[in-house]
Amino acid sequence: MRLRVTAARIVLAFDFGLKRIGIASGDALTRSAAPWAAVAAGPTGPDWNAIARAVRTLAPAVLVVGAPYNADGSEGALTASARAFAAELERRFALPVQLVDERFSSLEASAQLKERRASGTRRRRISKGDVDSAAAAVILGRWFAGEGHDLAGGGRVEGVR
Repeated sequence: MRLRVTAARIVLAFDFGLKRIGIASGDALTRSAAPWAAVAAGPTGPDWNAIARAVRTLAPAVLVVGAPYNADGSEGALTASARAFAAELERRFALPVQLVDERFSSLEASAQLKERRASGTRRRRISKGDVDSAAAAVILGRWFAGEGHDLAGGGRVEGVR
């Protein structure tokens, strides 16, 4: 009997910010997420070359972007910018882009990193970029759990999960 191997579907997630953009990757088969190095963002926008390298390296099936909402569920100050970033990802890379509510993802990521440091499993100090990329991993975990909608506000991307 021959076993049929199913290829993992790679997903790339972003925690959008005006100074840094956290990145995490994962696969839909194992539903695991791992942070990558954050990329710079500034007055002229994100480091699109660094983002393009990550997309070329991983060849993801879908991109996920955290949409920042306030605690009460209303749109946050950066929500429109995050949506514009997501739309630009879709335009540049011709890949489906999903939005996920990223409320408190940075707090969750920071707490996880501090816990790892306190337990000794992480030795080096925690940078803001580390928190941003860990937040992208939290966002990706939420997407794996079934959260998220495409940019048009419709359903999930078919064939990825």
